[in-house]
Amino acid sequence: MIEGKIGGLKARQVKALERIYRRKMPANELISGELARYLTELSRELRRQLGLIIDRSGTVLFVIVGDDREIEIPDLSKYSLGRSGLRGLRCVHTHLKQEPLSRDDLTDLELLRLDVMAAICVGEDGLPTQLYYAHLLPTRKETQIESVELKDFYRLDLDFSTFISALDQEMEQVAAETIDLADGRERALLISVGQMSRQRVEDSMAELDELARTANLAVIDQVIQRPRKFNPRFLVGEGKLREIIIRALQQRATLLVFDQDLTPNQIRSISEITEMKVIDRSQLILDIFAKRAQSRDGKVQVELAQLKYILPRLSGKGTAMSRLMGGIGGRGPGETKLETDRRRIRDKIRRLEKQLDSLGRGRVQRRQKRIRAGLPIVSIVGYTNAGKSTLLNALTQSDVFTEDLLFATLDTATRRLRFPLDREVIITDTVGFIRDLPPSLIGAFRATLEELEDADLLLHLVDLSNPRFEEQIKSVDKILDSLNLGIQQRLLVFNKIDQVSAEDLPHICRRYDAVAVSALKRNSFGALLEELQHRFWAEEDDSLLKGSSP
Repeated sequence: MIEGKIGGLKARQVKALERIYRRKMPANELISGELARYLTELSRELRRQLGLIIDRSGTVLFVIVGDDREIEIPDLSKYSLGRSGLRGLRCVHTHLKQEPLSRDDLTDLELLRLDVMAAICVGEDGLPTQLYYAHLLPTRKETQIESVELKDFYRLDLDFSTFISALDQEMEQVAAETIDLADGRERALLISVGQMSRQRVEDSMAELDELARTANLAVIDQVIQRPRKFNPRFLVGEGKLREIIIRALQQRATLLVFDQDLTPNQIRSISEITEMKVIDRSQLILDIFAKRAQSRDGKVQVELAQLKYILPRLSGKGTAMSRLMGGIGGRGPGETKLETDRRRIRDKIRRLEKQLDSLGRGRVQRRQKRIRAGLPIVSIVGYTNAGKSTLLNALTQSDVFTEDLLFATLDTATRRLRFPLDREVIITDTVGFIRDLPPSLIGAFRATLEELEDADLLLHLVDLSNPRFEEQIKSVDKILDSLNLGIQQRLLVFNKIDQVSAEDLPHICRRYDAVAVSALKRNSFGALLEELQHRFWAEEDDSLLKGSSP
């Protein structure tokens, strides 16, 4: 296949390129002397760099026509990386000015994981002169490159098939020592780009790491950058992004996860540089939601949120739609595949919204039934993984699913909590909140938010053992206020008190006017239960006391 800037070439020159494309070399040669001379003579005539992409069998896969300064390597994504981390392809191209391999050449070698990057210099007579070539070295940490310079191309003495076989084996051995290649999980490199304080950026990265663990990703590395200004195209600078991608490839990452929400243009721009999947924090949360939603309501809400998120990010290169969309396909008359996908997504969004409205009517009926029962309604809210489901189970002796992961619970659960004198409270567990909740995810909380509107009291549960608990309190309050729930009565409850200093606990509770519990220890619930009885039946108890006084 001929790629690049072929405009303006004569028919004879195009035929010459086609003859190069049909050539095949012995597998043991980097490039045959005959083919090298043919390439340099044509390059001299055109005054352009010419390049070849060659596989290990010696077959020329691409002939690339550049300008006098560079060639542009075509998309090689269909040629996957091997177990060694090499692609099994080499690039051999011409240099018109006797210059060695450029920084861009070496970057392409690293980014594309080529077997070899080579440059043949073109003499004034069109014959090959110097030869420069470079290859990656088998290393456990940062990428290293070995470069070779030959003053005379014809002094090249390299059995390429033997050389690349040995290099392949060494790189695979190093990979096996440092990477569990049998681990089938996605390997993620986490990236945070922020202008906040170093501590806040690190705290945010720690939370992203927890989200990745919840999504069952194998986190292989983290990168934090605090730039003076954001790059509108890549978020980070292009040079820094290439460094990150090379670092990720060295460690066999399959996924780049950004802590910041990326614009559709940023995702497209980054995806053009790397074959690795690129997602942001919102998409990671949506993937967790999709995995953990159990009820019909929850599944519909999450799918709707996913579609609304992915629609503006859909591009012709193929965003990760297969996981989200399943059977989208087909093609209407006169439509491109991309236009068809967008139209089908919009149609499905409309169907899901109608379905959600229908399910919402059922939720309204259930809520009205609870309200008519005249029982107080308590909703447990709080940051994700604060222990809400564990507390509900302990209070009501039920078995709502719990796990030490973010967003372990996505569906609301309702139970009755019984008190003495045949008194009861309806208590609901809700999905946990998280800092800076993107507007695109609010729809996935719809059922939870409807429950909160009817609550007589919100139990704001806080993981006191978390060093960021104060920020988490503010994040939850901010979300509740933004949802017009700021006027709801709230009771702050500190959880996991068995993991904090018993000496400091009374002072912290007084400072925040909070009640303390350990959801794993039912004997710690006394103060909480007393506070609930006081909130709901204080006047009734006062009347009983007055009525019984002599």
